[in-house]
Amino acid sequence: MTIEAWRITGQPDLDSHIGWRVELAAHLVNCLTATSAHGRPVTPPSGGDDRLAALTDQLAAVGRVPSLLTADEADRMAAAGRPPLSLTDADADRLAEVAAELRPSFGAGDRILGAAARLNQLLVRHNAVPNLHGDPHRPLVLSFHRADADLVDAWAADTGTALAMVIGVGQAARLGACQADECSLVFFDTTRNASRRFCDLACQNRTKASAYRARRRAQSS
Repeated sequence: MTIEAWRITGQPDLDSHIGWRVELAAHLVNCLTATSAHGRPVTPPSGGDDRLAALTDQLAAVGRVPSLLTADEADRMAAAGRPPLSLTDADADRLAEVAAELRPSFGAGDRILGAAARLNQLLVRHNAVPNLHGDPHRPLVLSFHRADADLVDAWAADTGTALAMVIGVGQAARLGACQADECSLVFFDTTRNASRRFCDLACQNRTKASAYRARRRAQSS
């Protein structure tokens, strides 16, 4: 593979085709499983409608918005043998389960074997398989789900495979978890030497300020 988007000089190559799937995995995990963010407790959405709304907002913020179908429209497409290309409330509930299985791969550290075992189970369950998709008018694109997969199986297979590829080329450290107190957000570290420790600058600054105050207290005691 070639890397251009992630600029990881001298490291095993992970191209943008894989990179955006890793980022999608991080968005799913943050949106559907985070219990704290930026120093505050948060409650993950529960129930299909809340999860669907949260996912739609999250994906809209990063420029990836699946079109939305009503449940009846999704049922008609399924009855016609056409997998829904859109998210429903039921899809959002299934994606919450997927996100819970993807989370252990981020910040795994010495728990990597357990995280890999869960990832392997997810890949089998969602029928992950390399597959060339396309039509006569567009270049073929490599995906990691069957052509007849529904949207949830497709996302689970693609994101799970992308995480497995990052881990499999010795770059598990790039699947980061924020190290700030009271923040359970995850991220894909694209820095040159995999040195990122925080989900964003706000958590980094909050941690530095806390460390500074602790030093001042120690010096004055």
